[in-house]
Amino acid sequence: MTYFLIAVLAVLSVLVLVSLVRGIIAFLKTTKIDLETGEGETATDMQLLQNKAMFARIKYQALAILVVAIILVVAR
Repeated sequence: MTYFLIAVLAVLSVLVLVSLVRGIIAFLKTTKIDLETGEGETATDMQLLQNKAMFARIKYQALAILVVAIILVVAR
C-alpha cells in the first residue's frame, strides 16, 4: 500500500511541475505580447491558459498533500 501511495505521490509531483512550467510559459508569452503591442488586453487567451495551468497546479498540490497525509496515517 505504501509503495503504491509513493508512486501516486511521484506522479502528482510531476504533474505539479508540468502545470507550473506551463503556467510560467503562458505568463511569459502574455508578458511578451503585452510588451510588443503596448496593450494589456490582447493576451486574454494566454491569460486564460495561465489561469487554467495554475489552478491545475493547486489541485495537484492538494492531492499530493492528501497522499502524504494518508502515507503518514498508514505508517503509524
